[in-house]
Amino acid sequence: MRPLAFVDLETTGATASNDRITEIGIIEVDTDGSVREWQQLVNPGVRISPFIEQLTGISNAMVANAPPFEAVAAEALRRLEGRLFIAHNAKFDYSFLKSEFKRLDITFRPLVMCTVKLSRALFPEFARHNLDSLIERHGLRANARHRALADAQLIHQFWQKIHVDRSIDDIESALRAQNAHPNLPPQIDPGVVDVLPDTPGVYLFYGENNLPLHVGKAKDIRQRILSHFSAKQHSAKEIALAQQIRRIDWIETAGEIGALLKESALSKQLLPGNSRQQRKNENLCTWTLIDEGNGWLRPELALTQTLDMGIRNACYGLFKNSKEATDVLRALATEQALCDTLLGLEKTAPGKACAGYAIKRCKGACLGHEAVTKHSMRLVGALARLKLVSWPFNGPALIREGDEAHLVNAWRYLGTAKNDEEIYALLENNPPGFDHDTYKILAKYVGKMMPLPGQVESFR
Repeated sequence: MRPLAFVDLETTGATASNDRITEIGIIEVDTDGSVREWQQLVNPGVRISPFIEQLTGISNAMVANAPPFEAVAAEALRRLEGRLFIAHNAKFDYSFLKSEFKRLDITFRPLVMCTVKLSRALFPEFARHNLDSLIERHGLRANARHRALADAQLIHQFWQKIHVDRSIDDIESALRAQNAHPNLPPQIDPGVVDVLPDTPGVYLFYGENNLPLHVGKAKDIRQRILSHFSAKQHSAKEIALAQQIRRIDWIETAGEIGALLKESALSKQLLPGNSRQQRKNENLCTWTLIDEGNGWLRPELALTQTLDMGIRNACYGLFKNSKEATDVLRALATEQALCDTLLGLEKTAPGKACAGYAIKRCKGACLGHEAVTKHSMRLVGALARLKLVSWPFNGPALIREGDEAHLVNAWRYLGTAKNDEEIYALLENNPPGFDHDTYKILAKYVGKMMPLPGQVESFR
C-alpha cells in the first residue's frame, strides 16, 4: 500500500479562488504503519468573518502572528508529496491547496481520494455521509470539530474503521471506482487523466497534423473532457470525434465567464467553420434612430463593427445583412401601420402620400394626418422588442472573477488581466470588431461590470 496523507483545512470561506486557508491538519501514515501528525495555523492575509470565527473557533487574533501560506508551503508539500491525498469532500481541500500552491507557481497534482465517496460506495444503505454522520454511525472519537487536525484524525479513524468492518476487496473496489480511468482512445496518452485540472476553463482537441477539431468550455475541465469518452457516449458525432483526437490541451480560467469568453474567441480563431462565422460578423448591422427634429425619428441602418453601441446610441436588432434588416422593418411597418416614407423605405415628393396610405396600411403621417411625434412613439414601441442592451459606460469596464478581470468595451472583449500592467497593455491593443456571440455572453453579466476609472484601479 502506498503512503497516505489524511488532510483537513480550515478556511475563510468556501471558494478557493477568493478565500484563504487559516489552518492545515495533516496525518501522515507510512507503509510500515508509522503515523505523524502536523497542525499549522496560517495567516490568510484577509479578515476572518464572525460566522467563520464562530464555526471554526479560529479568530483573527489567533492567526495575527501565524505565518502566511508561502512560509509553510515547503513543509506542507514535503508532507504531502508521494502520498495518497485523503480528505472528506476532498475536492474542497484539494482545490484550496492547489490554488495556494499555484499562487507560488508550484504544481500540485496528487492522487486524491474522497472519504465521502468512499462512504457512499461502502455504505449505500445510508443517506447521509457528512463527517457528523460518520461520527455517529461508526462511533468515531471527536476531540473537536471544525479544527483541522481534529477533523483529519476523524478521517483517519474512519479509514481504520472500514478496514475492520469491510473486506479489503470491497475497499479496493471502491477505491478503483473513484480513480477509474475512462476508455480513452488508444492514440491518447493515458497519463493525461492524472494531470487534468478540475477547474473552469477551455479544452481543445487536436487531430492529425495538429489540426484543431473541437473547442469546448467547462466548469470542471477534467469532468467535461472525460465525459467525451464515457461509456454513456452514444452520439455518432461524439464517437467520430473521439476517433480523430490525437492531442488534448486546456486553458484554466478563474470562472465560467472567462471560460465562455475564451471559448468564443478560440473557436473563431481556430475552427474553420467558426472563422466563416467571424467573417459574417463584419456584415452584422442594426437599426438606430436619428432625430430629424420636430419629433421625427428616422430609422438608419448601421454596421455594428463601427458603432459604439452606447447609451446615446440605442440599437434595435442584430441582422446578418441589410436585406434581412430591411425585411424586418417592412414587416413592422405592415404590422403597426407605419409610414414607409418616414421610415426611409420609400422616397416620395413632399406632401405626397406613400404607397401604403392608398391601401390603408399607413395612418397618413406622410400627409400630416397623423402627428409625426405620435408616429415616432409607435415606431419606438414597435422596435422595443428588438432593442439591444445598451453599453452602460462611457468607456471600458471590468468584470472581476476570482483573481482575474475581464476587460470589455462597447461589448467588445479586449482580454483578461491579472494585474494593472496587463490592463494597460490590453488597452493599447486595437479593439476587435463587434461579435454577436460575445455580446450575448456579456449582456448576461452586465450587472457584474464596473467602469474602468481614469486611473486603472489597483489589483492590490
